[in-house]
Amino acid sequence: MANSLHTRIHHWIDAIGFRLNASQTNKTRRITIKHYFFETFNFVERSDPRHPERSKFMCFDAYGEKMKVNSLLDLQTAFFENISQLK
Repeated sequence: MANSLHTRIHHWIDAIGFRLNASQTNKTRRITIKHYFFETFNFVERSDPRHPERSKFMCFDAYGEKMKVNSLLDLQTAFFENISQLK
């Protein structure tokens, strides 16, 4: 688990300075949904607290389209594209 997608993404968002905006837990399904943001960039993490390595991430591109995050590079690319359009 030391090198899982969950771990890599959380190290990166901590380094950038993302903030947790909201967190909701469905106790019957044991699913937690967390919404993170930085400036105008938002993404969502859906996880099972018992198995954090199975977390799924989704972000939104500059046009508001949903993008499934399959790697840290996917998230970084969407983030830097979003930030570059602020200027």
